[in-house]
Amino acid sequence: MKLSYEDALFAIPQSELDAHAQLAEAAYQETIKKSGRGNDFLGWVDLPAEVAEQEIVDIENCAAQLAGQSQVVVVVGIGGSYLGARAVIEALQHCFRPMVNEKAPTVLYAGNSMSEDYLHDLLDVLDAKDYSVIVISKSGTTTEPALAFRILKQHCEKKYGVEAARKRIVAVTDRQRGALKTLATQEGYPTFVIPDDVGGRYSVLTPVGLLPIAVAGFSIRDLLKGAKEMREQLMRNDKFANNVAMQYALLRYMLYNKGLKVELMTSFEPKFFYLVEWFKQLFGESEGKEQKGIFPAGAIFSTDLHSLGQYIQEGTRQLFETVLTVEHAHKNVPIPADEKNTDGLNYLQHRSIDEINHIAQKGTCMAHVDGGVPNVKVTIPEINEYYLGELIYFFEMTCAVSGYMLKVNPFDQPGVEAYKRNMFKLLGKPGYEK
Repeated sequence: MKLSYEDALFAIPQSELDAHAQLAEAAYQETIKKSGRGNDFLGWVDLPAEVAEQEIVDIENCAAQLAGQSQVVVVVGIGGSYLGARAVIEALQHCFRPMVNEKAPTVLYAGNSMSEDYLHDLLDVLDAKDYSVIVISKSGTTTEPALAFRILKQHCEKKYGVEAARKRIVAVTDRQRGALKTLATQEGYPTFVIPDDVGGRYSVLTPVGLLPIAVAGFSIRDLLKGAKEMREQLMRNDKFANNVAMQYALLRYMLYNKGLKVELMTSFEPKFFYLVEWFKQLFGESEGKEQKGIFPAGAIFSTDLHSLGQYIQEGTRQLFETVLTVEHAHKNVPIPADEKNTDGLNYLQHRSIDEINHIAQKGTCMAHVDGGVPNVKVTIPEINEYYLGELIYFFEMTCAVSGYMLKVNPFDQPGVEAYKRNMFKLLGKPGYEK
């Protein structure tokens, strides 16, 4: 993975970054020494190096069992309980996965909304397919996934019988307490533990993410290896000049202080749609508190250039852009010859579509920089488990360092409770009448 920010230096000169390097270094030390606010949720820092071999084997075995009995596996969860897994799975799988024949089951998702039509349509699919369920929740009482799981549990038991259903439901939950842990113990569901010291949005390298990713047929060992080697790279370099997470975090902080309050994460790779969604939750929920924080937004180009491009180019100067780019495509689609050349595209015949895509990216970034939008580039050689592991750990470390520079707790989310309190009051939940 490479970080380059030459196209942001017109807004923040390198000399200014170097002059403030100690801010990033101090925040980095708070993170790795686990001395800052919220330090009881810093288990993810060492996680890639500490995942036990037996846990990996157990996850792989469980995934194989679920895959062997299922055409579909439904992952029930919301926020960090599903976004990380979905980001990795959708980046790695065939773009038209439901339409092609592959050995691994199709992974579907529930509990991330309360759309009745969505749940109804999901049940239509499950009526016709053999399926299993992975339910992910520390408490088991979060409304959206709890409602979905109640419905899916009953459906599964009616379809297969209570005893057989118990072999088709896996719980990923707290080690000792909570409604889901209690239910899993009572029903005898296979269970994996969400570590106490890892919050949801940092949990993709725990069973929360690893089990669904393994079910989808991808290598969790390679994912963990990439994260582990990124961790080692960052740990070896505790100075700003050689630490890409510190560099990215400080650059974001300095741009924020210059009045650029919106970060637009973009990619010319549609497979990264859910990686951008994961990024938005990670940074939005970690930084956005105490009336502080950069607003994380996302776009997939070229698609969104035809909707947001005009604003990015000439709208209010309040944003900077981080471009997530991939050096090499896995496949090749030749551009056919056309004697009539009605569309005027014959001049492109000697180029690959991937090359054209990269040139479109370069031209877009040049235009945005010319329009006054600072540009940061995060590059991986190709899309695979290893490089996604690198990206995940890189963004997690950057986010923690960024939060500490803002002087907020990057690991809590007190504002999320406000909508829940109002919803419970409106629904008449006991105890919320006032």
